[in-house]
Amino acid sequence: MNTIPDKIKNFLQENKIATVCFVDDNNEPYCINCFYVFDEENNMLLFKSSAGSTHQGFVKPSACISGTILPETVDVLNIKGIQFIGNLIDAKEAENLKLSSKYIKKYPLSVAIFGYIWAAKLDFLKFTDNTLGFGNKTIWKT
Repeated sequence: MNTIPDKIKNFLQENKIATVCFVDDNNEPYCINCFYVFDEENNMLLFKSSAGSTHQGFVKPSACISGTILPETVDVLNIKGIQFIGNLIDAKEAENLKLSSKYIKKYPLSVAIFGYIWAAKLDFLKFTDNTLGFGNKTIWKT
């Protein structure tokens, strides 16, 4: 497996909110903002979807997703951020990897909200870090 560079892993571990984008059956895009957990062991992003939400119908096993992650505060001159692409894995595989427990460990209050914890296997990451020079990019692919 191609190892994700440490500076990308550190950024993913330090932050907690992602925008995740889906495409519905009519090829219409739909985005959500959500708390995520980066599972370094499996190169996955974990996030929770509330039951009955609009996007619940878009969250299908093996569906391709994309998204972004930015810090909670943005310094325009020293912007950092991630763009990602991945594929959702099915609930059985997520259960076998015990991914729900990783999400709940980071966000214990999430057990109070009925919903589903999903996992996306990451295929592509682009990390922009202008603190290393304007337009500095690090790209990782599987």
